[in-house]
Amino acid sequence: MALAFDEYGRPFIILKEQDQKTRLRGIDAQKANISAGKAVARILRTSLGPKGMDKILQSPDGDVTITNDGATILEQMDVDNQIAKLMVELSRSQDYEIGDGTTGVVVMAGALLEQAERLLERGIHPIRIAEGYEMASRIAVEHLEHISQKFDFGTTNIEPLVQTCMTTLSSKIVNRCKRHLAEISVKAVLSVADLERKDVNLDMIKVEGKVGGKLEDTELIYGITVDKDMSHPQMPKQIEDAKIAILTCPFEPPKPKTKHKVDIDTVEKFQTLRLQEQKYFDDMVQKCKDVGATLVICQWGFDDEANHLLMHRNLPAVRWVGGVELELIAIATGGRIVPRFQELTPEKLGRAGLVREKSFGTTKDKMLYIEHCANSRAVTIFIRGGNKMMIEETKRSIHDALCVARNLIRNNSIVYGGGSAEISCSIAVEAGADKYPGVEQYAIRAFADALDSVPMALAENSGLQPIETLSAVKSQQIKENNPHYGIDCNDAGTNDMQQQDVFETLIGKQQQILLATQVVKMILKIDDVISPSDY
Repeated sequence: MALAFDEYGRPFIILKEQDQKTRLRGIDAQKANISAGKAVARILRTSLGPKGMDKILQSPDGDVTITNDGATILEQMDVDNQIAKLMVELSRSQDYEIGDGTTGVVVMAGALLEQAERLLERGIHPIRIAEGYEMASRIAVEHLEHISQKFDFGTTNIEPLVQTCMTTLSSKIVNRCKRHLAEISVKAVLSVADLERKDVNLDMIKVEGKVGGKLEDTELIYGITVDKDMSHPQMPKQIEDAKIAILTCPFEPPKPKTKHKVDIDTVEKFQTLRLQEQKYFDDMVQKCKDVGATLVICQWGFDDEANHLLMHRNLPAVRWVGGVELELIAIATGGRIVPRFQELTPEKLGRAGLVREKSFGTTKDKMLYIEHCANSRAVTIFIRGGNKMMIEETKRSIHDALCVARNLIRNNSIVYGGGSAEISCSIAVEAGADKYPGVEQYAIRAFADALDSVPMALAENSGLQPIETLSAVKSQQIKENNPHYGIDCNDAGTNDMQQQDVFETLIGKQQQILLATQVVKMILKIDDVISPSDY
């Protein structure tokens, strides 16, 4: 206790409560950490699978997001706890590396933490648990490699890719037209893919959306869409075999860099200034015409006089196009971005087979389509939907589907979904535990139990009896030695995921197990939580 005085000289007493605060150490810290990790996993558990529920997230600004994408849910949750932040990072790293499976990886980590808690209560040291988990994850990853299958696809045979993308989209809000969206995603990826190097640059695929229309109206455009219209209403709305000048310089007279003042006190001086400005505009428009441009796309605005002049000289123009879009247009059309009119040459023009302005709905919102470009390796997926939230969720779903198609081009190995891979790994890990004589075998068996949590969550979310369903599928796998049996979430009448065409990428599934194990090991090794007040 200490006596102090405020600025007016009034005394007040400071009570120090530091002595009453206890710092979490040892087993208490580990249990508190596990509890925080489990809480995050519990939130996402109900979002897993084709029948998973959606979450509604409200930001401090009042913006509403409806999604069941694990990475998005955790990204927008306001998480304070340090361990919960680790789980957010876990789903983010799965999203960056693979793009899909962000919910599954957190559910898996939560199940591992739950099993670890039981082992801690039995007196097993956390380091031994972490080592057991590491051994088990190696067995599981090797087993996944063993049960995986390779399949061939090509530009003519895209069905395997479409089936895998459909599995991803099954768990999304857009699953009613998953076939259509999966085909669009696969065609988009194959358009920009370098199949020789097994590489895909997803930056070349632009995903745009506009409210209105139906989800079925979503289309793939072999080119670029720009949310702009022609700068003058009387300019032509369709240009074939367009030669495009891409400019980052404005159609305006040059402005001196120093402060200046112009005194105009006679009509003649004003007339001279007006003619001088008009000459500037004339020269600018003429330079574009001389190099053979039939369309001008500019990053900046036009003066009204310049706009009028462009229309009269039959040179359609688009203004206020963003820098990112300008770069995509340059890549797609094979043009060069020109910073000065003096540098404009015929070689720097972009080429497109068709540029058209398209209007939507009763409000006549206009967009510009630049199609049949010189370099067709830049495409746009244009999404329609009933409201903004639907479009945003569709964008997230298509991002997952694009990532799955990209992963298959990198490595065309697949495992079967519906929890079949996890059940098969669980059986393999359980069998492998007998080879380890130490305390680690308890952790290895616990890892096998944790693997069962994913198919159990799938059964639970599909309205089935979780324990009965899992037991039946597991015994079927062991009896027939067939790793393709999983949870029949869609009530298709068969547990064989091969017949249901439910695939997942091998690298995505392996990454889930490896990342979840890494994070859980890290959490188990924390035995002291030091807050700023403890310094």
